[in-house]
Amino acid sequence: MKSIVFLSVACVFVSNVLGADEICGAARVQTRAEILWTKALCKEPGRYIGWPTVCLAKNGDLLAVFSGDRDEHVCPWGKSQMIRSTDGGKTWSIPVTICNTILDDRDSGIVSLNDGTLVMTWFTSIAYRSCIRDRSKLTVGSPLFYWWQHDEKLPPADVEEQLGAFTRRSTDGGKTWEPAVRTPCSAPHGPIQLKDGRLLYLGKSGDVDHKNLGAGIGKIVAVESRDQGRSWQIIGEVPHPTQISILHECDEPHAVETTDGRIVVQIRCEHKKDGFLGSIQSESSDGGKTWTVAKPVGLDGYPPHLIRLADGKLLSVYGRRWRDLGEFACLSDDQGRTWDVKNEIKLAGHWNGDLGYPASVQLPDGTILTVYYQAEQKGEKTCLMGTLWRVRN
Repeated sequence: MKSIVFLSVACVFVSNVLGADEICGAARVQTRAEILWTKALCKEPGRYIGWPTVCLAKNGDLLAVFSGDRDEHVCPWGKSQMIRSTDGGKTWSIPVTICNTILDDRDSGIVSLNDGTLVMTWFTSIAYRSCIRDRSKLTVGSPLFYWWQHDEKLPPADVEEQLGAFTRRSTDGGKTWEPAVRTPCSAPHGPIQLKDGRLLYLGKSGDVDHKNLGAGIGKIVAVESRDQGRSWQIIGEVPHPTQISILHECDEPHAVETTDGRIVVQIRCEHKKDGFLGSIQSESSDGGKTWTVAKPVGLDGYPPHLIRLADGKLLSVYGRRWRDLGEFACLSDDQGRTWDVKNEIKLAGHWNGDLGYPASVQLPDGTILTVYYQAEQKGEKTCLMGTLWRVRN
């Protein structure tokens, strides 16, 4: 299938109910934000796109990676793909494929290092097998029938070799990529670079598909690289409330370094019984070796993506798949100690819960580009969407 880029007109409409201009279900002017535009950045007609991350390369290009060319949310066909913008996000290239293993390649992350090296992350999955267990119910010609035919041909040894979480490096701006390196954890948006030059990767150490990640099942671990992503070592573990099961209810963390030297991590959590639904937060004051017990901070969505803005404020973005559906953001004015949940920012609305995984980058002019996945129009499959916005105060 040939992938094509779809450059839509910014999604703008007026809501008479709210009495204010709206852009794709979000008020254009909010207490702490102004939405400039929202549009589709990449569509693959008839195909499904999910779980993106964005970064600003050293040469000024914007790079967005995602899992593309899919049948749907779970399938065997996912590929790690990338698009590029050389004009601040106005237009984007056609997708190029970085990783296309025999398994489902999911949840692409990317970070641009100080020297220009790019490090991308992803994990492989066989979760689609749960959909094809009863072969007697598969209809010839249906998508699941072809999933089964594909899966039948996979040598078990090759599945074992390619199942897990990985990183790849590029030293030429994403034109070519070095061989994959296995990592002991996985998270949608990948690592961050600390001011001391280290890469720090907060991730989940294992689940039913990833018993071979290397750190045991059911942990949120801190992993570092001191050689720009060529190798990874576990240095710490994030403790969590005893009633939460990491295996079933807690995963997909992302971290940020504050201007005062602390590291803040937020973690997706779904333990509704005791009121944990959204993002919980932990902090480290020793470079990622030890962490406080993770606790709720009032952010009503997941999974989180964190960045530090030029003025030192922290920004967390997340999707919400219940009640007021869509993509949201929240600011911290005190290095992540508290969050301005009263003035939560709505970036875009939606009509169903198949959405989210937003990630942000601040551009040189101070505006923020947040990318995420959801359908642009009803009846379409999901695509890569973007919202350009700015903080008001």
